[in-house]
Amino acid sequence: MSGTAGNTVRLLGVRDTPLDTGEVLAAVQDQAAGGVNLFVGAVRDHDHGLGVVRLEYSAHPTALDKLAEVAEEVAAEFDVIALAAVHRIGVLDVGDLAVVSAVSAAHRDQAFAASRALIDRLKERVPIWKHQVFSDGTDEWVGSC
Repeated sequence: MSGTAGNTVRLLGVRDTPLDTGEVLAAVQDQAAGGVNLFVGAVRDHDHGLGVVRLEYSAHPTALDKLAEVAEEVAAEFDVIALAAVHRIGVLDVGDLAVVSAVSAAHRDQAFAASRALIDRLKERVPIWKHQVFSDGTDEWVGSC
């Protein structure tokens, strides 16, 4: 799933293919932007003191619609020029990118604040679930909303 919306929300996606930071960064570039904040979430090798073998992300069919709602909300609330966000689904290995988001604004403070709101709200409200598989053979499901 992928899509774009409006002049401010330039790129959104929920994808089963590897994410590209360059694509997300390019989507928010603008000559009026004095500050660009790029957030990259990668699969780390541990959680809860256990080694992580892999993550498996799954998404509800409405995930892209919910992501669009969050993005439009952040765009309306903060003084930003552009924003973009993509989230990976499927099986991810340690080091793979799980989420990439970016915000551009006239000033860095606005870019930082909007970027934080975007990733926090994405994790809180977009129906994407994480299945963690640990090196000791245990696993757990983590809901992002």
